[in-house]
Amino acid sequence: MSFSSTIEKTFKTLLPAPFTIAVVLTILTIGLAFGLTSSNATGFDRVTEVLGFWEKGLWNAPLLVFAMQMMLMLVLGHTLALTKPVDTIISYATRFCNNTANAAAIVTFLTILVALFNWGLGLIFGAILARKVGEYAAKNEIELNYPLIGAAGYSGLMVWHGGISGSAPIKVAEEGHITSLMSSIVSPEQLQLLPDSVSFSETVFSPMNLTAILLLVIVLPAFMYMMGKQSSIGAFLPLNKQDLALESVDVAGAEKLDHSKLFGLIIGGIISLYCIYLAFKIFPEKGFGFINPNYINLLLLGFCLLLHQSFFKFLKAIDQAIGGASGILIQFPLYFGIMGVMNSSGLVQLFSGFFVSISNEITFPIFTFFSAGIVNIFVPSGGGQWGVQGPIILQAALELGVSIPKSIMALAYGDQLTNMLQPFWALPLLGITGLKAKEILPYTVGLMVVGALVYVSVLLIF
Repeated sequence: MSFSSTIEKTFKTLLPAPFTIAVVLTILTIGLAFGLTSSNATGFDRVTEVLGFWEKGLWNAPLLVFAMQMMLMLVLGHTLALTKPVDTIISYATRFCNNTANAAAIVTFLTILVALFNWGLGLIFGAILARKVGEYAAKNEIELNYPLIGAAGYSGLMVWHGGISGSAPIKVAEEGHITSLMSSIVSPEQLQLLPDSVSFSETVFSPMNLTAILLLVIVLPAFMYMMGKQSSIGAFLPLNKQDLALESVDVAGAEKLDHSKLFGLIIGGIISLYCIYLAFKIFPEKGFGFINPNYINLLLLGFCLLLHQSFFKFLKAIDQAIGGASGILIQFPLYFGIMGVMNSSGLVQLFSGFFVSISNEITFPIFTFFSAGIVNIFVPSGGGQWGVQGPIILQAALELGVSIPKSIMALAYGDQLTNMLQPFWALPLLGITGLKAKEILPYTVGLMVVGALVYVSVLLIF
């Protein structure tokens, strides 16, 4: 049995669908709450108490806002990837993909850069770029290792959490988020020791993360180039050109406004210019602290309207993109329910106490990194994982006196690393490229090993 087949079989054997995993984790968390924590309530009252913790977390209003923010980020990022200017950039880049090695390096490099801006855009951009490379190879009868190119198009999911759309960094940058998250977990005295917010200058734009990004931008394309040089050459690819389908319609009356390029350009331009104005106005006062989920989504909305030009084209692209957000819609509340049980029952304190007992200032970020990688296999969502694991990390970091920004980035690194092993977010790419998970996994596992070396190195050095 080949290495890729072994990995695929292992995932099918051990892991059900992501929604089922969320349900199983919910049951496990409730069981741990009964077994490891104590309460004055007994019998049926204890059962309803724990279920009350779960319900409270399930419909936690600030966290539901967060789920909506993440859905918009994915959908708008995907929608932006379907614009003509982005398609032009992709088509231009494919001209240089005249062999497997060059194509793998170029696709990896461009996908990483885009994913650092927005994870949803990076995911779809990489998938479409890989597809376009395949189409270019088919048209010009170039033999190509297409699975390797597909893996290169997925590489952005291993760097996104260290970029400006990373779930943990953008949430802690919001004023009051940490206080809201930890108010029911730590004492008022400990709460005073926690920062009200952690700006991007301490996380995404910290020297440690910028060093990690620089290394990844250099090392990952070089690694994929070498993989391309050593890989076997694939066969001719019978791929047909795919485009955003826009049926022709008869436009009359007020519908002309839907199809008006001028109106779309004006509204998109106003939103985009307003975002630029905000950046120049707020940056001198808050630095990169002005970047939060709402700002990113507003900027993406402006760009989408500006580049699609008409509302009709924008809405057709939204229809095509929105299916990818279904996992967030239905799974995030379950993770918030898990968080509610952990916070209210005292499990967070138990787990954070365990980490404190086995860690010190040097080892804690490393333990956080590897534990986040394991948790991500079961909770394939940066936002959901922050909701579950974030409180544990914040409390343990507070008690150990470890840098909170560094601990947050350690979680981000671990979360994004094992995306190369967890195929949940690869589903859009697999659909666009026509590849199967078992075809790209051998190469994404290689990316994961290289990425792990980079992340562990920066966590130890800084």
